[in-house]
Amino acid sequence: MSSARRPLLTATAAASLLGALWFVPSANATSDSPVRDAVAASPSPQVAEQARIAATTAGDSVTGAGTGARLADTGSFDSTPYVLGGTLFLTLGAGFVAYSVRRERLGF
Repeated sequence: MSSARRPLLTATAAASLLGALWFVPSANATSDSPVRDAVAASPSPQVAEQARIAATTAGDSVTGAGTGARLADTGSFDSTPYVLGGTLFLTLGAGFVAYSVRRERLGF
């Protein structure tokens, strides 16, 4: 294997790995800041406004027939394309790494 192809193969393997990581879901349900000891008796105006907007756009809260996806609303979001895409990119990246190791051992 010529020395000009090796960086290209490494870059392809790195891009495949980054492509696979793109499909890893991230949901930050916890806050990074420490919890305050004192809890306010009444919500702030911003929180009250957000609650009003969420109540008007959420639809039926009993059946969950809302208009948009909500955090931790299981079953309403089809993650199949993300799982398949992530698996594809991960397999492709692992294949490039295995190919690179094989070519290096054979002395190309």
